[in-house]
Amino acid sequence: MKRTKYTILLAAASLAAASGCQSGKQGEAASDAPFSITLLTASFSNNPASKDSKVWKMLEEYTDTDLNIIWTPNASYNDKMNITLASGTLPMVIKVENTRIPGVAAAIQKGQFWEIGPYLSRYPNLSKANPEILGNISNGGKVYGIYRARQQGRPGISYRKDWLDKLGLAEPQTIDDFYAMLKAFTEGDPDGNGLHDTYGLAVSKYPLPWDMMQVWFGAPNKWGIDESGKLVPEHFTAEYRDSLKFFRKLYAEGLVNSDFPIFDPTRWNEQVTSGHAGVMLDVADTAGRLETGLKQNNPKAVIDVLGAVAGSHGLRSLSTTGYNGVYLISRNGVKTEQELLKVLDFMDKLNDGPVQRMLYYGLENIHYKMYNGAMEAVPNDQVPPEYNANDLEQLLPLIPELTKFKSGSPLREKVNVVIAENARILVTNPAEGLESTTYIQKGGMLDEMIEQARIQYITGKIDDQAFDTLLEAWSTIGGDQVIREINDAYRLKMNTAKPIQGTSGE
Repeated sequence: MKRTKYTILLAAASLAAASGCQSGKQGEAASDAPFSITLLTASFSNNPASKDSKVWKMLEEYTDTDLNIIWTPNASYNDKMNITLASGTLPMVIKVENTRIPGVAAAIQKGQFWEIGPYLSRYPNLSKANPEILGNISNGGKVYGIYRARQQGRPGISYRKDWLDKLGLAEPQTIDDFYAMLKAFTEGDPDGNGLHDTYGLAVSKYPLPWDMMQVWFGAPNKWGIDESGKLVPEHFTAEYRDSLKFFRKLYAEGLVNSDFPIFDPTRWNEQVTSGHAGVMLDVADTAGRLETGLKQNNPKAVIDVLGAVAGSHGLRSLSTTGYNGVYLISRNGVKTEQELLKVLDFMDKLNDGPVQRMLYYGLENIHYKMYNGAMEAVPNDQVPPEYNANDLEQLLPLIPELTKFKSGSPLREKVNVVIAENARILVTNPAEGLESTTYIQKGGMLDEMIEQARIQYITGKIDDQAFDTLLEAWSTIGGDQVIREINDAYRLKMNTAKPIQGTSGE
């Protein structure tokens, strides 16, 4: 199974030849010069791949493109995206969180992006997009973006099992057990150094941990359905308030890092890998990354993962949307339909099996090694710089889903089990895919108002009465109108079955 770098490059050349065989599959004549594409997306590493990378060059060769990626650190990506949208001068392709966030929805309404739904059936991979997810990212029944597919049951609890074992505790099964673990990790000297230098839960500005825990308490996922069948925002439910009181307790007792409202999400993992925090709530596959980083500092450390803990409503797990970001194609950067077809051809080829594996895993014997049919990643610091593939997986739509290698790490295999088990206890958002004109206009302000109120309540800066006052203000300045419009859209959805334009083979 051993292969040299030279044979890997030959394999890449064969991929490029295969690409040449595919050229013109949309009826377009191949041009001599590679098609130039500029793409704005987020980076999660300090050293994302560049044009100097041989992996980058292999991708360009396979797709017959001159690829220019504008990397932006994830912590500041939304700011960069909003500034770019406001400028009106857009790259050819831009990643957005979703198509319903106010700035993006407004830009779509203004005609800044191509409607691509009618074209998807022409492409062997993009034509396999999930119709339900296409509905979730549609605007006015039309599809404007290519989603990045993700499994819905990804949330997980990653924790220091060696700390748990040392303190004589079992894997948590309930919210009370979870609290006891955080308390012990904070006060029980789990690292045995005699210092009070550890705490339970690592949190950052990224709100996912709070969202995950709210669902454990029985709160809905963004929107819930009351006894009358009406959709209500999560922050108006009793279970949401119960979860806030729990979060406030964690903060008051020092079981989470006190600087979480300003903590940079790009350094979130460091709280665990440095040996200071014992628990992280994120996607389950974070456990593997924590294991890799932690063992570089402490080879005896052990990370484990589980999906959720039970509250009074039983086991519940926050469902993701089924995607993580959407790529939109701008009319400012892509002037003609012919150029649009070339961009879509590039996005389609990203889903070819060899490209998916190269961008997701890297190259065999450089980024990973195979042992008895299982894949083991090579530590990043051992990868030759000229093969830097950091963050290139951010390009992948994963339509269809990537066929993954069996992992040589038992923990990474357990992650797959957790995700599968979560699928049975998912709490979905019944308002996913519904549109509100008021939300397009005011949603950014309304969402920020609720998020800041949550943070202020957790940190003890406001009490229940002040929180209620903020909810009243939220309702007055547009929240009530959003609720009415979302419920109107929900009733329409329940009474009709309008197809998503462009997904029926046209």
